[in-house]
Amino acid sequence: MKKIFQAVDKLLTLSLLGMMTLAVLFATLELGILLVQELLKPPVMLLNLEKMLEVFGFFLMVLIGVELMETIKAYVFENRVQAEVVLLAAMVAISRKVITLDYEKMTSEHLFWRGSNSLRFGSNLLLGQSRRSAYAARHNGNSIVRTPHTPRQCLGSALES
Repeated sequence: MKKIFQAVDKLLTLSLLGMMTLAVLFATLELGILLVQELLKPPVMLLNLEKMLEVFGFFLMVLIGVELMETIKAYVFENRVQAEVVLLAAMVAISRKVITLDYEKMTSEHLFWRGSNSLRFGSNLLLGQSRRSAYAARHNGNSIVRTPHTPRQCLGSALES
């Protein structure tokens, strides 16, 4: 029964990886077309603020797709979940939202929550990096860090410390 679930899990994640690859490929092509079209419109090679925000938002959306694709690849081929990459993708998504926000229409509460989310994800990334650095200092002092790869190993190392 366990092997059936593992096979289904592998099939689903491979199909997700394939769909994500196609989505990122087509989004990248669309971004390139959009950029060329906007740069060729008069005045040539100049973008107004609205168009720059649209292009940057689209670019960050493609970057989020690439980060998610990396996470899925790590899960499929290395059987591990990269929490740092997931947090980084969330930070890019929040940054994209902050960049493309219309500040005149936002309430102060909405902006506060956006800022607190950015702070929360940033602090999680910082804590993860400092924890890895401390782990490296305790084990051999090498800059090469061997982190747990499976959820069970992650849980075990968290319980040890």
